[in-house]
Formats: sequence, C-alpha cells, structure tokens
Amino acid sequence: MARLLTPKLLRRGFEVFALGSLLGFGALLYYSSDFDAFLDAIPQIRWLWVLAGLGLASMDWLGGGLRLWVLAKHIFPNPSFKGLVLAGGMGAWAAYLTPLQSGNAPMTIYTMKRYGIPVPIALTLVLMSFVATVAFFGIAGPIAIFFGAGKSLGQHGVVLGISLYDLFLASLGIFVLLFGALIVLVIWPRALHHVLRKIIGFVGRRSSRVAGRLTQLEQGIDQAHDAMAKFNTPRGWLALLWATIISGPSHANKLLAGYVALRAIGIEADFVDVLLLQTLITFLLYFFAPTPGGSGIAELLSAAVMSIYVPRPLTVLYTLLWRLVISYFTIVAGSVIFSAWVRMGLKGVEQDTLSLGSEAKPAS
Repeated sequence: MARLLTPKLLRRGFEVFALGSLLGFGALLYYSSDFDAFLDAIPQIRWLWVLAGLGLASMDWLGGGLRLWVLAKHIFPNPSFKGLVLAGGMGAWAAYLTPLQSGNAPMTIYTMKRYGIPVPIALTLVLMSFVATVAFFGIAGPIAIFFGAGKSLGQHGVVLGISLYDLFLASLGIFVLLFGALIVLVIWPRALHHVLRKIIGFVGRRSSRVAGRLTQLEQGIDQAHDAMAKFNTPRGWLALLWATIISGPSHANKLLAGYVALRAIGIEADFVDVLLLQTLITFLLYFFAPTPGGSGIAELLSAAVMSIYVPRPLTVLYTLLWRLVISYFTIVAGSVIFSAWVRMGLKGVEQDTLSLGSEAKPAS
C-alpha cells in the first residue's frame, strides 16, 4: 500500500485500464458482427443526452465533495469546500486506475491533506463516507423492492433459472449485511480501536526497528477513534443521515449512465428497471472486478446485462457512451489535475497518506 499511488504506478494503472477497455471493446465488436452499423449509428447520436452524461459525470466531484463537506463540518472547523470537491473527484479518478478501487481512499486522504485536513480526520471521513454509501444502497434498495420496482426483470433469465431480478436481490443482500456491520462499528468504535491497538502493540514488541513508526501510527489511530466517536451523537447521526441522502446524487453517474446512454442512441426503456440494472452492474463491479476500473470486465458485463434493451449492432456504441459517463470524463479531468500536481512538485503520496500521526499544512 505504501507505494500504491506513485505517479509511475498510476500511469501503469491507466495503461492497464486502456488495454483492458480496448480488449473489451474488441470483443464487443466481434460480438456485434457489424462494424458498419456502429459507424452508421454515430451521426444519429442525440448529443444533448451526451451533454447530460457529462453533467452526471461531474457528480463524482460535486456529489462526492458535498458529502465529504457535510461530514467534515461535524469534526473539523471550516473545511475547504473546493478541497473536498477535488478530494471526491480525485478519489474516484484513482479508483478507476487501481485494482479493486484500492486507490480511492489514499488519494482522497492525500487531497484532503493538501487542503489542511489532518490525515486521521481524513481517514475517518473516508470511512464515514463509505458507511453513507453502504447505508444508501442498503436502505434505498429494499424500499424500492418493497414498492414493487424491478418485477419485470424477473422475466429475463440469465443461467440455471436465475433471473436478473434474483441477481439484484442477492447483490443487494450483501449491502444490507455490510450496512448492519458498519452501523455496529459506528455505535461501538471502541471495539475496533482496542483491536488495532493490540495489533500494534504485538507487532511493536516483535520488531524494535518499526516500534517508533508504530508509535506514530498509534497516535493517529487514537485521533481517528476520537473523530469517529463524535459521529455517535445526535448531531453526528444527522450528518451521517445527510451524507446518506447525498450518496444518491454522488453516485448518479453510475446509476443513471445506462439510461442516458440508451436515450443518446434513441432507445426508450423503463427508467426504474434500467436504474436497478445499473445498480446491479455497480454491485457486481464493486465486488468482483479486480482490474482497474473493471476494464474489460465492465464492458462485457454491461453488454450482457443490457442486452435486453440494446440491439446487437448498437452494443458497442451504447457501451462507449456508458463508459464516458461512468469513468472516461472523470479520468480525463483527474489526469489533467494530477499532472499539474506532479509538475508543481508532488511529494510521495504514500508518505502523506500513511503518516497518520502527522499534521497537514493548508494548500497554497
């Protein structure tokens, strides 16, 4: 983890992402068996819907930043809204370029530190933001199912008699269980704090060489525990409630990308059914796609799930527009910003994000 976010490895992640995407699109071109139909459909794109997709892509930044800001106000004085918007967007950017989205938290923490938020508090904000995400899906999903959303998806079988609706319910169940576990963590943060201190003490006794660094890490964990404990209050739960609500728009690009891409190529479909299918794709990519940004896997998974709406000749164009909304726009914007940081002199990201006991200086 210590070298996860060096510019070299992020560049390598981009290369793997690009290669995986090319392979995925190559497979889709072979599947569609009609390259001419793909070319003929391009002039028919409804560009207003593509523009709407650009607006949705910005929610990686605006929605994610607003959620961090709502949480940060509760435990840190006068957090920078601009810095937190950048933290939300850059975290999403790094997630797309690293396996299993592993770059999200370190890059988010690093960006917050650039804008004056100490690493232990930033770490707590990342964790609480994750809690809000899980809470949103863990609550909104069952509510939608209770009111009958997505029943028509049960008519579409996948394999062994398992329908798309069954897959959605199974993936939703994972989020509900995870939501319950995280709520316990918020209510009783002392248990995790005690376990971490025990682990640090055990490792420190076995290695005097790292004992000094572990002492600094222990101080940071103590600060993170104190920050997390502040959320187990009425005001803290209110902040978490707002963050949960904001998790909807902060994930709007992932949840609505499919509908926008369908409308961009002239296909109308039931909005709620498409929304649930996009939620299913998000769940599956979150848990089961090890490649950066799910490259290669995402293209094929999206094509398979959305084949009930997208004709085979339009599969490649639909997937390209879908990819623009969920990742390509953010990757371009994030790459420009990170390149500017590198030119200005980028300190080792791993040092900034892992030195939990250190304090940050405000960015200039």
